[in-house]
Amino acid sequence: MTDISAMKDKILDPRSSWAALSQAERDAAYDNNAAVRNSAALIAERNQMSETLRASRSSFLDVPYGERERTKIDLYPAAEKTAPCLVFLHGGYWQRNSRDVFAMLVEGVATHGWSVAIPGYSLAPNASLTEIVAEISRSLDWLTQNGESYGISGPVVLSGWSAGAHLVAMALEHPRVTAGLAISGVYDLAPIRDTGLNNALKLTDQEVARLSPLRLPAVHKRLDIAYGTAELPALVFDSIQLHELRMAAHAPGRLFPIERADHFSILSELRRPDGALVDIARKLVG
Repeated sequence: MTDISAMKDKILDPRSSWAALSQAERDAAYDNNAAVRNSAALIAERNQMSETLRASRSSFLDVPYGERERTKIDLYPAAEKTAPCLVFLHGGYWQRNSRDVFAMLVEGVATHGWSVAIPGYSLAPNASLTEIVAEISRSLDWLTQNGESYGISGPVVLSGWSAGAHLVAMALEHPRVTAGLAISGVYDLAPIRDTGLNNALKLTDQEVARLSPLRLPAVHKRLDIAYGTAELPALVFDSIQLHELRMAAHAPGRLFPIERADHFSILSELRRPDGALVDIARKLVG
């Protein structure tokens, strides 16, 4: 744990002078790939590890939970049906990536006897963010109704990274969710609308207001928030501010700065059985 005030004093939130920034500077404030020098290598490694795991571990893959092409879920049940289940939501600014390239995260909690479920979801511009948020709830509805028949009936920790962390915050109140772990998320959509990311998202005023966790009442369910100390300042500040909003509302949860982790390397802490995020997730179910 790190003192929040001390952390905020060390970095400058670019949005504090947002109106004075050029378009290129605004885009750079959220460009994680450009900010991490070896991001391409880390992504390639992630994809290869996921391909290997997906092919080798006992699982139920590509199970539909909705009618659209990407509304499918991959299930990796534990030996015990009542074991906790990590439901992981992938990132990619709601317009990139897919559930299969994050399969490598299964081994972290599975080593401790957990189940894992990884839902996919539709991507912008083929779906609005409103539709994407609704799909996550639908995937949790499906897990509630069908999980036991696939060997998954234990408590659910809903986790996600980057855009997936935003989706965690939006779906935290779902009755199937016991607690949440949001990693490296974006929790205010207003600045996103001023970047090139909005070319696909086309966020409306209503979506900014209704789908920004920092603009909504706190959900009174346990939510731990993690970020890498080497991440872009905009993401660091969003994580700190969401935690502060929740503390002010007396909503349960802790803030975990992961020292020296960047936006991509932080995932190793959820992949390794002894990773910091694996430990945090396990403590969310007692």
